Amino acid sequence: MSFDTTGIRLIAFDADDTLWDNQSLFDKAVDDYCRLLSCYGGEKAVFDSLYERECANMPSLGYGTKAFIISLVENAIKVSGGTVSNETMSEVVRIGREILNNPATPLWGVYDTLKALKNKGLYRMVLFTKGDPLEQENKLERSALGEFFDDVEIASNKTPLEYRRLCAHNNISCSEFMMVGNSFKSDIAPVLEIGGKGVLISFNKLWQHEVVEEYDHENLLRLKEFKELLNIL
Repeated sequence: MSFDTTGIRLIAFDADDTLWDNQSLFDKAVDDYCRLLSCYGGEKAVFDSLYERECANMPSLGYGTKAFIISLVENAIKVSGGTVSNETMSEVVRIGREILNNPATPLWGVYDTLKALKNKGLYRMVLFTKGDPLEQENKLERSALGEFFDDVEIASNKTPLEYRRLCAHNNISCSEFMMVGNSFKSDIAPVLEIGGKGVLISFNKLWQHEVVEEYDHENLLRLKEFKELLNIL
């Protein structure tokens, strides 16, 4: 199936696990957390309860490390029946805060590819991610990738409505838009729904909440490596 990029004027890039590693830090934090609280019913029980708490908190807290830390704390109180010690709770917070030290080192091929695309000058390039604005802005600064983007937009979630707004803000039609990301649920499916194009570059780790059934589409291209974008753009 051919993938035609003719007419594309705006390319948006996801941030976490597309430009830099993020999920690995959360996975390590969850593993450390579940081991720490394993005395309260076992690691799997703690894990399942934490995921349930995260999902319940999303409508009000959204995404990001701060929301994650609140879920860690609330779940520790829940699984322990309110008996968790101050020392353990301090360790819970420390585990969560460690994620904020993400160096946001660009994944292999990202820097050179973005630089090459920027130098071509054929497309407007934006960073479109979800999460806590301050946290995402800090990671972008540490990554040294900010110079390649014409704009940065941080949304509370990635829905068809948010993608339509992104296109309208950039004065383009949805058919002139292409999204590059690692999550089919957040980066691809909503874009296909509005008539845009999606490029899926899967990362070796994916948050459980982002797992959905995938499907093929004429406006979808799957790549193994970020640098392969230069073969189509």
